[in-house]
Amino acid sequence: MTNYREILRLNSLGINNTQAAMSCGCTRPTVVQVLQRAKAIGLEYSQAAQMSDKELKQKLFQKSASKPEYRMPDYEYVHREMAKSGVTLNLLWLEYCEECRKNHELAYQSTQFNKYYSDYVQKTKATKRIEHKPGDLMETDWAGTTVDIIDTDTGELIPAHLFVAALPYSGYAYVEAFFSEKQDCWIAGHVNAYRYFGGVTRILRPDNLKAGIDKNTREETVVNKAYQEMAEHYGTAVLPARVKRARDKSTVEGSVKLATIWIIAVIRNEHFFSLGELNAMIKEKLEVFNHKPFQKKDGSRHSLFQQEKNFLIPLPKHHFELSEWRQAIVQTNYHIACLKQNYSIPFEYIGRQVDVRITKSMIEVFYSGNRICSHPRLYGHNHQYSTLEGHMPPNHRKDVEWTGDRFRNWAAKFGENTVAVINVFLGNFKIEQQSYKSCRALLHLADKYSAMRLEAACEKAFTYTSRPSLKSVQTILKSGQDKLPSSVAKTSVSSEYGFARGSLYYGGDD
Repeated sequence: MTNYREILRLNSLGINNTQAAMSCGCTRPTVVQVLQRAKAIGLEYSQAAQMSDKELKQKLFQKSASKPEYRMPDYEYVHREMAKSGVTLNLLWLEYCEECRKNHELAYQSTQFNKYYSDYVQKTKATKRIEHKPGDLMETDWAGTTVDIIDTDTGELIPAHLFVAALPYSGYAYVEAFFSEKQDCWIAGHVNAYRYFGGVTRILRPDNLKAGIDKNTREETVVNKAYQEMAEHYGTAVLPARVKRARDKSTVEGSVKLATIWIIAVIRNEHFFSLGELNAMIKEKLEVFNHKPFQKKDGSRHSLFQQEKNFLIPLPKHHFELSEWRQAIVQTNYHIACLKQNYSIPFEYIGRQVDVRITKSMIEVFYSGNRICSHPRLYGHNHQYSTLEGHMPPNHRKDVEWTGDRFRNWAAKFGENTVAVINVFLGNFKIEQQSYKSCRALLHLADKYSAMRLEAACEKAFTYTSRPSLKSVQTILKSGQDKLPSSVAKTSVSSEYGFARGSLYYGGDD
């Protein structure tokens, strides 16, 4: 399914249609069509962000229209002409438009004309020099070489992996060591790189590792949820390198090789006993590497970066907080279980599968891409409940008007034994509200049997068990055991066998 929201978001960031098509795994004409429809109906990304996928699709394409047929240029001819001196792609496009006009055919716009030519060049394995724009692109990868850290307790050598980020325009690089190449380290490397550069590039080009990219084929690109979330937080677009196409991220590949020479090789005889020591040394050598003069042109990476940093997107106020995504089913008690804690969900979603975003401080719940609720994250003992009144069904909300103290105050009018039974009921459930029904039923027994008998029945119930139930109190009242003299009660109770019938039951005498 076409991700219309992502197309509008990338367009709002200034990403061109070709790059947006690559990121969203669709064709460029699809991107153009979506943007044209959005423009025609006056739909902005800020409005689309508030809609569900179904609503957005209906908004954009209320009526299906037949697609116009365009004449495909002869790119074999175009490629031959491009080899001639003075011939430009724009000149060939103008000639193509004139020919289409004469034949009463529809011609592609120059951007689409250029895109199809670029596809043709890639298919024929032709190459052309890429000119990078300042602040446009950041490439990232893991270095293949590791650095060993000595465990101070066991003497074991622990390998540290090097994260490398580079800006193609200036060649300015960032290097940091981590103990693994897992997603938390991968994203932390990006966050620290943006902080080091003091800004964000419009495009982020990573390698195709699982920590960032779930799928990258000719037809589709699927970015990992947490990685995509980080990109949206910083206002950048993820356009991963093609599989087995190292030249798509040639700058970072070169930076990895140079970092291996100028950083790893230089510190090869050093001994490190912590990750902090290693990164402190890497930072020192990185400054030397970035200030090293170019061999074939004037200046250094640092001097070029001073020009490039003015084109970077400013950093957001807060650094990105890594999140974890899980799925859960809304239970019949309108709660989900997450990390051994329970969080309420609007009761309308009972039985539905929802996506749960977990951070250090928050639990956010999404259904069909829309956030339906959030809770502060619970810590401490397991199986705690976070319940919001607005999530309850209407009949459950009546219980919110009641509290444990209100039931205790009501029970105090009958006696201390009735209060004691109410306290037992309130402590029987993880959620206090679940006991309110039993509390009300117990106290309403006074309407049928009188307050004095209810108090006596509660006192009698404690002679049988330390945790009486509503059923046991009802049985005592129905059978009249609360009316028996205390002397009879003593003979009718056996500590070993529980209930025992006294002589009065059989009509006899003591």
